[in-house]
Amino acid sequence: MSFDEYCLEQYLSDDSYFYLWRNRPSVIIGLNQNAYSEVNLGFLEEKGICLARRVTGGGAVYHDLQNLNYTLVGREVTPQPVVDALRRLGVPAELTGRNDIYVDGRKVSGYARRVWHDRQIVHGTLMYDVDLDTLVRALDVPGSKLEAKGIASVKSRVANLKDFLPQFRNLDGFQAAMQEMLSDGDGELPFGEERRAAVRRISEEKFSTWEWIYGQSKAADLVRSGRLACGTVEVRLSLDRGVLTGVEFGGDFLGGLPAGQLAARLAGVRFERAALRAALAPHPDEVSRYFDGVSADDLLDLFFGA
Repeated sequence: MSFDEYCLEQYLSDDSYFYLWRNRPSVIIGLNQNAYSEVNLGFLEEKGICLARRVTGGGAVYHDLQNLNYTLVGREVTPQPVVDALRRLGVPAELTGRNDIYVDGRKVSGYARRVWHDRQIVHGTLMYDVDLDTLVRALDVPGSKLEAKGIASVKSRVANLKDFLPQFRNLDGFQAAMQEMLSDGDGELPFGEERRAAVRRISEEKFSTWEWIYGQSKAADLVRSGRLACGTVEVRLSLDRGVLTGVEFGGDFLGGLPAGQLAARLAGVRFERAALRAALAPHPDEVSRYFDGVSADDLLDLFFGA
């Protein structure tokens, strides 16, 4: 994300240019999305999946090392060259009206656009052999419509390009072919250590921060429920910019003290485990006074849908 922003705003060129890239398992949410209502944060934490926010709009996407990403930068750029390259490889790809590339009625790519002065960037995914089970779990918020529909229905709407490209043994071969066709004989642009250092600074100061990833999240209400040692607990969490503005507990649970007292303590706390644990449990048995037999970690697992 930092590399994209640097290229758009600081790597100026009279000609359009592109690059292809891959990254470890990650979920990238759109500029205007709420991290807590769009992503299964408990699953991401369990699996060590990175969460990032981009500067373009649109929905959340899942990347892994079997997904090939592309970025095009220039005064007027579109994903049409990517579609044309796929077609030259024998894939009947087509652009749709909602920032997607489809093959035989199934989605293989999503893309987004950002304009900066007289320049713009288009970046998107090309699912080659992505783990679709993990994709679904990562984007499946507990209690969401996606969860109700299940994995099978999501799989029916997406496809991996590997199924349409029998001529390649692996993603490396596909990437090399796309690189060759998109460059069409043009040369490479230099990108020295000074520029790399600038990209790292942008990452450290912006894209890696809690304020950017979570603090940009607009207001939202989350409802979680589960069976704990004390009984059934339902909690409604009101969030704005990544901070709890209200907490309400309900259910048939047992506890010695009114849960509302504990809820009031959480107002104004960042919605992250370390901050919430500190607020919930100044003493080891604090939470169990409100919820019989329940620890702070049990309650946090409920909060985060683990």
